[in-house]
Amino acid sequence: MRWNHVPPHGMMLYHDPMPHLLAIDIGNTTTQIGAFDGERLVFSFRLASTHTRTPDEAALLLRHVLSDAGLQAGSIQGAVACSVVPVLTPVITAAVESTCRVIPMVVSHHLKLAVRLAVPFPEQVGADRIANAEGFWVEHHCAGIVVDFGTATTFDVISGDGAYKGGAISPGLETSAERLSQKAAQLFKVGIETPSSPIGATTEDALKSGLYFGGIGAVDEIVRRISGAMDGKPKVVATGGLASVISRDSQTIQAVDPILTLKGLRAIYLANR
Repeated sequence: MRWNHVPPHGMMLYHDPMPHLLAIDIGNTTTQIGAFDGERLVFSFRLASTHTRTPDEAALLLRHVLSDAGLQAGSIQGAVACSVVPVLTPVITAAVESTCRVIPMVVSHHLKLAVRLAVPFPEQVGADRIANAEGFWVEHHCAGIVVDFGTATTFDVISGDGAYKGGAISPGLETSAERLSQKAAQLFKVGIETPSSPIGATTEDALKSGLYFGGIGAVDEIVRRISGAMDGKPKVVATGGLASVISRDSQTIQAVDPILTLKGLRAIYLANR
């Protein structure tokens, strides 16, 4: 029996007896957990990256997530994680070890990668950006730009010969919205969504218009400038929470892949197990 609907709380549910690999992307705002059965992602779930969470709490949440997906902890045969939150890395890895009885592989520049980290200080490249570059390269094998919409919006550049060249980092759209509401006494936080008109008749509509079209404009301008500095025309793929929203009106984003980071984690695990 298989479930292929998406319930209200957002978990993608499938029932499979033997998923092999648990992939975890620990971000500043959310943590994405997915399980692969071969190349197929059999479930995916996002939870808040609560920085004060204990290993016991994380283990309880993980067991609940696996149970809701119809999976047994003992069916997980391997695990891999990337993290940009050092305080959460040992918490999540300990939770996986105690729940699934596997020790997660933690992504770093020291691991064997399909992409070459052709930057002066590879140790400074975020683990999520390594996973994004790896996921893009194993999926497309061409020059590309990965735009990841998270707490920060990151732009990762991969050359046509598989070299990671760096990129750009800008404030995330939701981060900008929250900061604006904090610094301006008469403004408030709004969600990032497509406005009904670029001309906001109310303060709320004006904020939505500025954040949405300003975010698109920034992304497209950065992508154009990066593309102009590359050899050939890169493929532009977006991932992250707001990728599907911003891509609707973007003139540069060519594809959206919401599980690109998880795909990269899987590829890294297979190359280093």
